Amino acid sequence: MELAIDTSTDWAGLALSKEGISFSELTWRPGQNHTSELFPNLDNLLEAARLDMKKLCAVFVAKGPGSYNGLRAGISAAKGLAFSLNIPLVAVSTLELEAYPFAFTGLPLCPIQDAGRGDIATALYCAAGGWKCIKEEHLTTIEKLCEDTKAKTVFCGEIPPSSIEKLKSALGDNAIIPEFHERLRRPGCLSLLGWQRLQTGYSDNLATLQPIYLRLPPITQRKKKY
Repeated sequence: MELAIDTSTDWAGLALSKEGISFSELTWRPGQNHTSELFPNLDNLLEAARLDMKKLCAVFVAKGPGSYNGLRAGISAAKGLAFSLNIPLVAVSTLELEAYPFAFTGLPLCPIQDAGRGDIATALYCAAGGWKCIKEEHLTTIEKLCEDTKAKTVFCGEIPPSSIEKLKSALGDNAIIPEFHERLRRPGCLSLLGWQRLQTGYSDNLATLQPIYLRLPPITQRKKKY
């Protein structure tokens, strides 16, 4: 049995799976309460499934980009469980989790998150010829993204409403934007991608795994000396 933990953004999710196939999931909106709500919800999920945490054989975690506090809560919990149970940990990009459900389209897949200060966090994936990342996670603006998009593309993830309007206005039919309920991340997707990587022999190092922060939070930035 595997556990998937995703606390990347205002939306969080947990899933229990067997060989990557999810059989119990929970998605909720913790806001800024990831730390206080994560383990109570995990206990509820395990209780509903009538399972003991000691039966876990792997932990999968979303590593961002996303909110600083949310990512810290999820990755810390995943590391703690993996260490205490002596089981492997596999981390997956949050943007990849948002793109993967649309792999069946065969089109370029562009997940988008609001990064604040007028920026967005994005990446580019495609399943044509095998699942792959075409452009890794980075910060840009919605205007620059529109300029760089030359082909019909599926835009997914937690896209800000203002960005949706700009995409539609600038790209017309080249912008395919699924409805919100279709774009909402499912922890079961993390279970599947995590399991696929685990089967290749891959696992993350607990000591060196860090969240993907495309912009350092203000508290970590060195103050100027005068």
